Amino acid sequence: METTATILHADLDAFYASVEQLLDPSLCGKPIAVGGGVVLAASYEAKAFGISGGMSGRRARELCPQLIFVGGHFKEYQRLGDAAISVLNDFTPLVERISIDEAFADVAGCTHLFGPPPEIASAIRRRVRAELGLPISIGVARTKHLAKIASQVAKPDGLVVVDPNTELSFLHDLPVELMWGVGPATKARLAEIDVHTIGQLAKMPGWSLERMLGRAQERSWPRWRGIAILGKSRRIVGHNRLERSQRSVGSLLKSTFSDPRCVIWPTELPPGFGRNPGRVAL
Repeated sequence: METTATILHADLDAFYASVEQLLDPSLCGKPIAVGGGVVLAASYEAKAFGISGGMSGRRARELCPQLIFVGGHFKEYQRLGDAAISVLNDFTPLVERISIDEAFADVAGCTHLFGPPPEIASAIRRRVRAELGLPISIGVARTKHLAKIASQVAKPDGLVVVDPNTELSFLHDLPVELMWGVGPATKARLAEIDVHTIGQLAKMPGWSLERMLGRAQERSWPRWRGIAILGKSRRIVGHNRLERSQRSVGSLLKSTFSDPRCVIWPTELPPGFGRNPGRVAL
């Protein structure tokens, strides 16, 4: 097993809203939302009122009457997102962009040039702030899944390094929704049985989860078609294989949440993995 955390997950904070505050400094420190009828993104000042992406504009105004809506500057979002990813590319060629404002980076091969992974992450954050004027949070861990969770814990504008020797203790007290692939619906179902943390979920028997979530069959659970499991064998299982699997969703969740070396990918496999990804190293 690798003993060094060399995977970075970099995520620009409240990206659309942060760009709007950058373009119009008078919006800094104020609750703003990008969108109109529907909130596309919210600043942290707006999130403090419970506003989140996907919420209706009407509901958002009810929660925060002083909320400021802005139309959005999508060309600027693309330009600044590209610029942030370019900073990562200056440190390592092993960058996997997964959205306009976030990416993974493997820095194992460049520590002799730039120092240990935490120092590289700190340097990236300084450059993004100095060159682009945007806050960015970075998680550093041994796997992609853990790095992504760490970056969420680091928000806003922070850095979290997960020591490979303390992965389980880091995970088990965290909210279950930080697991990649656990959305609002699954969170609500788990809350019904008083499961709120990753540690509580790891202790759930597989049959109980199966009874609650059903079996992993396409006709009943189409949203699970894109799950990929990285187990102790370090093998990614593509969605074609999963559709033929007789394992239950509960068993898949159980094995994934119990082992920090496992990962769930929701809906689609990550770019470059293909439909039958086989063996990969995360």
